[in-house]
Amino acid sequence: MLGSWPAGLAALRRYGVTLHDLDGSLSNYTVKVVEAADCRVDHLHALVLVKSWQTERVAHQLGTCLSAGGIALTLQNGLGNDKVLEKVLDPERVALGVTTVGARGLEPGHVQFTGNGKVTLGAHPRLGGLVEWLQKAGFQVETVTDPRSLLWGKLVINASINPLTALLRVANGELLERPAARKLMAEAAREAAFVANCLEIQLPYPDPVTAVEGVARSTAPNYSSMLQDVIRGAVTEIEAINGAIVREGERLGVPMPVNQVLLQLVQSLDHH
Repeated sequence: MLGSWPAGLAALRRYGVTLHDLDGSLSNYTVKVVEAADCRVDHLHALVLVKSWQTERVAHQLGTCLSAGGIALTLQNGLGNDKVLEKVLDPERVALGVTTVGARGLEPGHVQFTGNGKVTLGAHPRLGGLVEWLQKAGFQVETVTDPRSLLWGKLVINASINPLTALLRVANGELLERPAARKLMAEAAREAAFVANCLEIQLPYPDPVTAVEGVARSTAPNYSSMLQDVIRGAVTEIEAINGAIVREGERLGVPMPVNQVLLQLVQSLDHH
């Protein structure tokens, strides 16, 4: 584990990581913590799981850690993380994936598992060993030729749910109980899906509104990662989510009024 949260890394060093399962059971796993200064160029696989605004820093750290024949797999939220990594590591050492596995941090060294899902990876010649490790760990892994459809599918849903839950400070399911919030969620989804359509990206579901409402319903008690960031006073990923959609809309000459407002409102929470 290479990271930048001192309390979290200290807990991992001393106690390992404790996973809280859905049935209340606890499992503990030993974790080797590596300091950036001591990271040698001999690692074949890297999972990039940081917030999108930290990707550039991590790319430079991986430049000293990842072997010439290695691969960095991004499973992050938002758009453009793979491009940031590629600028430092080169495209042949970067793979793109999407995960719908749910979890949230409880305290340093403790993680609550909140729901199973898939790990979907874009096909890459260097990913074979990592796919095998993920499967051995119990993850449901799928490989696709072009992961952009799944990436945008998740982006549309994140852009519709995350900023509203962060602004209203409610769990995902509450958005369905508030008519105005539900309408805004649907409009944000339609806008984002329209951009994807303009880019000739086929989303992994036929109707974005039905899809986003389905996710809000199935994850009703969950606090989105953006809401968790706001509660902790941390910087959010709004730039890589709604910001990315607004920028693509501007490039295409397509107005994105709802996503623009959500972007600016969450930016105002990030002012510190």
